[in-house]
Amino acid sequence: MDRSYKVRGINLKSMPMGESDRLLTILTPELGLIQAIAPGSRKPKSTMGGRSGLFVVNELLIYKGRSLDRITQAETVESYPGLSKDLGKLAAGQYLAELALYQALSDQPQAELFFLLGEHLSRISRSPTVHNHPCFMPVIPLLTHGIYHLLALGGIAPQVHHCCLTQQKLQPNFTQTNWQVGFSILGGGTVSSEWMMQNSPPIMSRSNSRLNSTLETQNLPAINSKLNAVELAMLQQLTHPELPPVEAILSQLPSKLRDLSFNQVWLTIEKLLRQYAQVHLERSLRSPILLDTYLKSIF
Repeated sequence: MDRSYKVRGINLKSMPMGESDRLLTILTPELGLIQAIAPGSRKPKSTMGGRSGLFVVNELLIYKGRSLDRITQAETVESYPGLSKDLGKLAAGQYLAELALYQALSDQPQAELFFLLGEHLSRISRSPTVHNHPCFMPVIPLLTHGIYHLLALGGIAPQVHHCCLTQQKLQPNFTQTNWQVGFSILGGGTVSSEWMMQNSPPIMSRSNSRLNSTLETQNLPAINSKLNAVELAMLQQLTHPELPPVEAILSQLPSKLRDLSFNQVWLTIEKLLRQYAQVHLERSLRSPILLDTYLKSIF
């Protein structure tokens, strides 16, 4: 009986094995997550070396072993070269890869996840390192866009266009300086200002266990953060298939708001989605640590 099979897959994780091999965790559209040994891939002159790199997409011929499968042939079809040329892009790629790993299933087709991840990695790889708008760094909104879409594919994305408690439609109000909406991680997304005014929910405190216990007893959703009109507008952009250019976003805002640091707005949203993902995936994300290190070096 033929024990070999063919798949296309993207390398999401790699670890050394033996003297010269690597054990790869690969996302495939046909079989979901698989693990396979890339024999000799750590040898200096191995043709398998480059093909076993992170984010490389290969057409693979794999021999099914008793305990671990083994790659016998690999032909590279995509590699996202821009990710390896910029630390920020690499950190963003690893961030999305970790989210995909936590959501992917084994022995089940994962075509949507495979192609969605590939599309967002491609956008980050192709993005310019420096945008022509001085307050805008494109890798952060592209990363945040990818995070939201991966959560949406998993069925756990937060509501951003409607209040998650009342289903009231939310429109950013740029005319009131202090206008805000809430964001509840356990509640499932944005919370209207009207609901907050009527119920006066406290802001969640990680260190205040008595407060958190009281909220659970009263069945009240904790408000983890408050978002201003610009932050809500940016958050709502994430539901679109593609982000509009920064100039298009700026043109929608009143002139007095156009000088805000868009990097800071997007970083606020990324941090919020990071917390949201960790709670709903019940996992602690490690890759964002590299992103944080990179950001500290440039700001």
